[in-house]
Amino acid sequence: MNMKNRTYLCIDLKSFYASVECVERGLDPMTARLVVADPERGPKTICLAVTPALKALGIGGRCRVFEIPPALDYIMAPPRMQLYIDYAAEIYGIYLRYIAKEDIHVYSVDEAFLDVTPYLHTYGLTAKQLALKLMDEILTEIGVRATCGIGSNLYLAKIALDITAKHSDDFIGELDEYSYREKLWQHRPLTDFWRVGRGTMQRLAAYGIYTMQQVAQADEALLYKLFGIDAELLIDHAWGREPVTIADIKAYQPKTNCLSSGQVLMRDYSFAEACLIVKEMVDQLCLELLDKQLVTASLSIYVGYSNNLHAAASKGSACLASAVSSDKVLIPAAVGLFEQIVDKDKPVRRINISFSNCLPEGNRQLSLFDNLDVVLQKNQQVQRTVLHLKKKFGKNTILKGMDLSPAATAKERNCQIGGHKSGN
Repeated sequence: MNMKNRTYLCIDLKSFYASVECVERGLDPMTARLVVADPERGPKTICLAVTPALKALGIGGRCRVFEIPPALDYIMAPPRMQLYIDYAAEIYGIYLRYIAKEDIHVYSVDEAFLDVTPYLHTYGLTAKQLALKLMDEILTEIGVRATCGIGSNLYLAKIALDITAKHSDDFIGELDEYSYREKLWQHRPLTDFWRVGRGTMQRLAAYGIYTMQQVAQADEALLYKLFGIDAELLIDHAWGREPVTIADIKAYQPKTNCLSSGQVLMRDYSFAEACLIVKEMVDQLCLELLDKQLVTASLSIYVGYSNNLHAAASKGSACLASAVSSDKVLIPAAVGLFEQIVDKDKPVRRINISFSNCLPEGNRQLSLFDNLDVVLQKNQQVQRTVLHLKKKFGKNTILKGMDLSPAATAKERNCQIGGHKSGN
């Protein structure tokens, strides 16, 4: 089949987390006033989801709790991430009734791309009819409203969803390259388009470029000067082109891997307390390396200070003599880097740690005649046992002494998904 003549659906679950909480309470997700936010994190916490009824009143989808007018009557639902994942899995099961998994790309917990090209003839349906069928089954069986973009490539399906579907009575938008240029070439702001951030929009505006038509007709040399290789993607999208298919996404294999972990602390931490958090985070990343059979010789740390200080963050990197997954090597290396780059007199609020250039474990050759290698082999056996027990009985089955410190966060984070309460 001609890969150029394809039809994609991009299905989004409307205000997903908030809709799930409404369904669980027997409320209509389209009319109930509900936000998903953790009240224990205080009024500055960000709402993870807001129902359409609140959005209609001008409440932003990612607002902070204190930004909601106090006089407004609404329900605050603490996040239950595992529940949302379970609902998403049920909805994925509906897709699988009609579409093979090879033709589905799950973009996020509430959004998926479906290549329906070979199925339209089989079912004797148009793309819109198939989209409505899927959306109706999701609404009838799950209780969640879905919206859909239909496009002749992945980009256009996404844009049809993000920009045109919301203005349609049936919650469906449809675009091909011709209708994209006809309907959206003059659309503003540019940040409504996929992968165009505020910084990109501002840099283009400095040269009098405010629309996708102007991007398409701009001097390509200027765009490459401004954005480097990323200009190629911007130019393609300005014309409504996207060569990547779901098959390409499925076949993609990165040359190297990067593992990272980050957290925003619930209060300002002292230097010593923050160092403890670094140890916990690196310990968890080491188990992740082991689980994925990877090793690394490179780590980076980013530390943000108290919001009250308005101080520049500290960051730095360290390289090891050889690639490992051992906590006995990586934790001391991280602590040494932390002590080197962090101001001891400034309270810490944010920490990010990355292991870059992670390679398959087999790239490191261990030798029984090297005392260090023997130690690392024994350490790896202990780590594998710990990993096995955590997988079988839960992440808090085995804890280190440091995890029981009053300032530690690992025990609590082990009960979270994506930094939020799992709800279990």
